[in-house]
Amino acid sequence: MKYEAMTEGRFVRRRNRFIAEVMINGMTEAVHVRNTGRLRELFITDARVLLEPASNPERKTRYSLVCVEKNGQWVNVDSTAPNQIVEEMVRAGRLFSDITYVKREKTFGKSRFDLYVEHGGQKHYIEVKGVTLEVDGAARFPDAPTERGIKHIHELMEARRQGYLASIIFIIQMKGIKVFEPNRATHPAFAEALLEAAGAGVEILAFDCMVTENSLEGDLPVPVRLE
Repeated sequence: MKYEAMTEGRFVRRRNRFIAEVMINGMTEAVHVRNTGRLRELFITDARVLLEPASNPERKTRYSLVCVEKNGQWVNVDSTAPNQIVEEMVRAGRLFSDITYVKREKTFGKSRFDLYVEHGGQKHYIEVKGVTLEVDGAARFPDAPTERGIKHIHELMEARRQGYLASIIFIIQMKGIKVFEPNRATHPAFAEALLEAAGAGVEILAFDCMVTENSLEGDLPVPVRLE
């Protein structure tokens, strides 16, 4: 996926989940944050950031914060991007063959899953999670407790019991990752649910991304460590 007319700035502070202050050309400006996660290891004073101009000229914030530099490389923090990345990978035939149908956001039970794909005569529900937290080469999710994430895991297990294929795909929005693992220290219940889902036949996948100053592309599979 591509971003248009990106502008560089320096991170000042985060006001709340949706708004941060960034220094742009010597002026402090409020910008929209496309990620409600904590991002504490990224949102550091004076960190280089990349911003995309708002398409609506009447929006209160003129820019959205898309990337943060960490250890000399860009980390994409746009939480709207992973779903598009996985859809692009699916439509390009990188994940499945014999695809006959692709739909964003299809409901099963009490959950709406990010992607539904029919391929090779199979019906497949997919939940996508964006990952921005890295610790010593390991990508971890979540960076804050997520009861909604556990609910999605249980619904995928039920879908699998009913004969559907089911997957959780973690899109790691950076390079330089050796392994993906659930963030057991932050949310042990999520880690246990993910392990249970794998045992029940839910596929757990992770991919890193190529991140440039104006693009994000799903790249290579990353080993998954659940225990």
